[in-house]
Amino acid sequence: MNSQDVILGMLLRGPMSGYDMKQVFQSVFSYFYDASYGTIYPTLSRMEKDGLITKESVVQEGKPNKNVYAVTAQGRVAFMQYMHSEIEPESFRSDLLMRMFFGEFVDKEVVIGWFESEIDKKEQQYQQLSSGYQEFARLCSPTKRLCAEYGMESLAHAIQFLKKGLREIRALEA
Repeated sequence: MNSQDVILGMLLRGPMSGYDMKQVFQSVFSYFYDASYGTIYPTLSRMEKDGLITKESVVQEGKPNKNVYAVTAQGRVAFMQYMHSEIEPESFRSDLLMRMFFGEFVDKEVVIGWFESEIDKKEQQYQQLSSGYQEFARLCSPTKRLCAEYGMESLAHAIQFLKKGLREIRALEA
């Protein structure tokens, strides 16, 4: 999976601007995929050159023109090749876990701060995913609903684990 595959999938639902795509990355996809403008726009440029998408400049009053992208027939074929390819192994990177691994080199209070901060972040992520979930689940496909539930359950488990870890760290002798 790469940004091209994800963008093609978004465009299959209808034309979008780069800004609109960034909003999707920051909301709907935030739990399992991330892309910055520095990734989105070069990918769009390459995809346009490769004939996978088209770009239309939309004139806006009082604002700069907006580029709206749409998938081509060739782009649909490329996306379907991705959808029928073998699922890649998940990759996992965690700055928190790396710091925890080396946590013996810092004070207990620093480690406690990491845990508290991460719990706050994950609780906010959980709240974002779960707010409006009932409406979302009613309106979307079963696969999208399961995707959201996977994210919520993963976050709930992570929060539970981090709270347990925080209790253990706090209980340690100084």
